[in-house]
Amino acid sequence: MVQKLTTLMETPSQTAGPYVHIGCVPTFAGLGGIYPEDLALSPITDAAKGEIVTIKGSVYDGTGWALRDALLESWQADARGIYPGQPGADPGVTGFCRFTADKDSGEYTLRTVKPGTVKTRDGKVMAPHISLWIVARGINIGLSTRIYFGDEDNDADPILARIEQRPRVDTLIAKPEGDGTYRFDIRLQGEGETVFLDM
Repeated sequence: MVQKLTTLMETPSQTAGPYVHIGCVPTFAGLGGIYPEDLALSPITDAAKGEIVTIKGSVYDGTGWALRDALLESWQADARGIYPGQPGADPGVTGFCRFTADKDSGEYTLRTVKPGTVKTRDGKVMAPHISLWIVARGINIGLSTRIYFGDEDNDADPILARIEQRPRVDTLIAKPEGDGTYRFDIRLQGEGETVFLDM
């Protein structure tokens, strides 16, 4: 029997708005004292093995405006391509980080260890990458994408190989800027729109 919809109406969808920051990074929202510090501020500890890199970028809307309220979460393997919790994983790499864009400039910074190649269950090899999840005002459902590195061999990566419009692969590549720094801008729509993944 199908329920009549005259008594209970569907709640309208909401964007992330300011509430995601209040719950996930309260100090960003100006609410100090909830935690000693916001959770998951870094995906590594000082004991992490491997090359330490810094990734900088901004999340741009369709007008080219850098979103100053973007919240990002990252997940990655260690320098040998092993995820936390797997046998042999580097105990200095937690793999998870939650970070925000700067309130004034809209630029985010992620300091981490450069991940190694990851072997899949079927024996394929994924190029070094970091998975990202992005939310901000105006985004109804969080967006997933990946950061690959411009100075790595990405040709055999099975995810990148599935992108039919080959010029769009470039939207997933962080550009080296020297001294272990990379630039990775995310464009939500329009020219140069980042490839988002349904994973």
